[in-house]
Amino acid sequence: MLVRLLYASRAIDTSPGAIEAILAQSRSHNPGCGITGILCYGGGIFLQAIEGGRMPVSELYGHIQRDGRHKDVVLLHYEEISERRFGGWTMGQVDMSRINASILLKYAEKPELDPYSVSGKVSLALLEELMATASIIGRA
Repeated sequence: MLVRLLYASRAIDTSPGAIEAILAQSRSHNPGCGITGILCYGGGIFLQAIEGGRMPVSELYGHIQRDGRHKDVVLLHYEEISERRFGGWTMGQVDMSRINASILLKYAEKPELDPYSVSGKVSLALLEELMATASIIGRA
């Protein structure tokens, strides 16, 4: 059974190297577990969707909650799915510098990434639009 989990967290270390280390770990770990997804990072906030089998996704989310690189980890959305939306990425990354502010304003009060102030469904819709507008890098 496939599931999709969407969460938000705040980065402890916001340096480019620390963010890249999280992405590299995801890209090396996720394929072996059958996990795909997308990570959006901006303003010290992570918004991530992960998809895969129920147990691997649950185990990964538990690891993220205990990971010292994250704080304020909040579950935004969880659902059983019939197919993946982010199946083309072991862990795609949204390049926040390429995003038009009008996309962010479409889903929030201010043109900034703040999944804490909107619903999980709104955050998922934002990720889908970012995917549709080719704002994602790191497909493999």
